[in-house]
Amino acid sequence: MLFASIAIVIGMTLLVWSADKFVMGASGIAKNFQVPPIIIGLTIVSLCTSLPEMLVALLAALEGNNDLGIGNAIGSNIANIGLVLGITALIAPLAVQSKVFKRELPMLLFIMVLALVLMLDGDLSLVDGVVLLVGLILLVLWLLRLGLKERDAALEAEFEGVIPENTGMKASVLWFIIGLIVLLASSKLVVFGAVEVATLLGVSDLVIGLTIVAIGTSLPELVASIVSVLKNEAELAIGNVIGSNMFNILAVLAMPALFAPGSFDMQTLMRDIPIMFIFTAALFLVAYGFRGVGRITRLEGGVLLSGYIGYLYLLYLQA
Repeated sequence: MLFASIAIVIGMTLLVWSADKFVMGASGIAKNFQVPPIIIGLTIVSLCTSLPEMLVALLAALEGNNDLGIGNAIGSNIANIGLVLGITALIAPLAVQSKVFKRELPMLLFIMVLALVLMLDGDLSLVDGVVLLVGLILLVLWLLRLGLKERDAALEAEFEGVIPENTGMKASVLWFIIGLIVLLASSKLVVFGAVEVATLLGVSDLVIGLTIVAIGTSLPELVASIVSVLKNEAELAIGNVIGSNMFNILAVLAMPALFAPGSFDMQTLMRDIPIMFIFTAALFLVAYGFRGVGRITRLEGGVLLSGYIGYLYLLYLQA
């Protein structure tokens, strides 16, 4: 158990570090080819927010373990709202003013409904994976069109802080390669540790994916959101979570469907997906601002965090 736990901690730490270096390298390469920053941000940066979850789900699927990847995707979405936004709103209330985010929230709900429809038969097939992958491509194209049309200030500010300013091509390629290698190795370490812990504790891989792995892969969003509110850029925190949740459904959930198609633990449909919808609906209600500017207060942040703790307790009781 100790060895498996250490493997998870080291794997998660390297996963966060290597994802950052991979994004830096990939963004630097694109920038050296004179690609506009907003395009880099809406494609490379946005997609890479879910890269740790994608690789963990991919490697788990290659080992024939689709429940770990599915649990990671669903659990990360729940953690992003309950844990990440809950803690962030407790630090500082979050205002939602950007028209782009108000359009992304309904898009997130649509993507979740699509995933639910695909999973209602209790099976994630290869066809379902292709549908999710096509949805991912359409989402990126939609975000590109929206970003280029609106030239949203919040988005541009976010990407300016992530994209490297003066990184040469050689250095960018080097970081890209190092980041990719460490990403793969650390993802393998996380999957190994998670499966070992699940086996030793006698709980399902789904529960481990929903808890330990999901919280670990949500740490980059938590750090980014806290940094955003400390810089008085609270909108970026909500934007990070909404974007990450959309990519988690389309990109992360596609991994087990494409590489380990088949049936999955029905608790996903009966318990976890409904809870994901409840948390997303709560975010929609507090952030949309039907009577003006949307706002997540400290009280509402406390409710989100308490709800997430309650969800973890539910998992504990059932496990």
